[in-house]
Amino acid sequence: MFFGWLKQYMPRGLYMRGALILLLPVLTIQLLVSVVFIQRHFEGVTDQMVDAVGIELRFIADLANQENTQDSAMSNILAIAEPLEMDVAWVEEVPEIGNDRQWTDFTGNSVRAYLLSEVPEISEISLANPRIVTVWMETPAGILQLSFLRKRVSASNPHQLLVIMVILGGLMTLIAYFFLRNQLRPIKRMADAAQAFGKGQKLDYSPSGAVEVRAAGAAFLDMRNRIERQTQNRTMMLSGVSHDLRTPLTRLRLGLSMLDSEEAAPMIADVDEMQYLLDGFLDFARSSSADELELADPHELVREAVSKAQRANMNVTLGESEGATDSTKLRPAAISRALDNLCNNALRYGTQAEVSAVITDKAIRFIVEDNGPGIPVDQREAALRPFERLDPSRNQDKGSGVGLGLTIVNDVARTHGGLLRLGDSEKLGGLKAEIVLPR
Repeated sequence: MFFGWLKQYMPRGLYMRGALILLLPVLTIQLLVSVVFIQRHFEGVTDQMVDAVGIELRFIADLANQENTQDSAMSNILAIAEPLEMDVAWVEEVPEIGNDRQWTDFTGNSVRAYLLSEVPEISEISLANPRIVTVWMETPAGILQLSFLRKRVSASNPHQLLVIMVILGGLMTLIAYFFLRNQLRPIKRMADAAQAFGKGQKLDYSPSGAVEVRAAGAAFLDMRNRIERQTQNRTMMLSGVSHDLRTPLTRLRLGLSMLDSEEAAPMIADVDEMQYLLDGFLDFARSSSADELELADPHELVREAVSKAQRANMNVTLGESEGATDSTKLRPAAISRALDNLCNNALRYGTQAEVSAVITDKAIRFIVEDNGPGIPVDQREAALRPFERLDPSRNQDKGSGVGLGLTIVNDVARTHGGLLRLGDSEKLGGLKAEIVLPR
């Protein structure tokens, strides 16, 4: 795209883009009208006024050229200069001035160029004083200096149009800004509601604004309700199935406990595996967004997860955490469940795990590292999908699992507005799983 390079300089926010769309045409029109006014109308009026003064100066020059003495020439010149409100005087020499106009003098060049070309007797012009024009004319009687008001050769009120344009442009822009803000506010509210819903929160939202925005808002509400119903149905189905299967599993375990231990051991292992799969289904069905946000210390959550794993005789150690202790709004139960899943996953494929937390001004990172075989880079995205089982060589004869462990952790991270990041552990040589949550 030809204008693709402009994207990096364009604002990304909706309000800033709306302000740019609003201000750019207004400023362009004002600039264009100003240039046209100054270049054509203002300079045209100035040329007409300078032409009139030029006629007067040529007449005075003709009077001065008819006399050879200053006294006789001055009497004829004063008879014309005084009614024209011009100050005249004889001087010894012409000063070297050059173009001394101020940078704000838009018509100075036109005045200077016109007088020098139309009145040959003029040898120098001074525009240093914005209210007075001084010219020097060479005559047979000597050098004549004339001064007259600048308003006789330049329009004195060009700023009025510019001031009116700026004031009216600013007023109209302000009115348009408030109108635009009212049009963009419903879109911003809908975006906030959608973002909160993605984090597991439900904000009160009712469609408002233009017809198209209302239609989009109503579609969003329908989508949110449909997703909530599907989530509830999934949770109820998995919970019901898991609950109904617990009873026959309990009876099987009770019946197997009455058999010979050697004969019953393989079947008890199968029952345990089924129990483990049911627990995985229940964890997957339990939505972490239902948990309430509470103030919690990330370091304390890590210590509790390590302590719980150690009580279960799991080889899990507490790593070196970073960052000051600071309570942050989290879902403690969901974070604890995610850390438990990561620890179980680490010890399923390894023999040692280490848990730590890093707190910065912008993010909180819960880190679980192990000494297992890790996950290849090309399989890490697939590992986050539900019911996805990777290469059987990673199982190390410890069961294939249900394929929901990392999915549950990823869901917990997303409900907090974060993500689950998989990498390689430099410390233990296995998998490094990081739950990254924004603060």
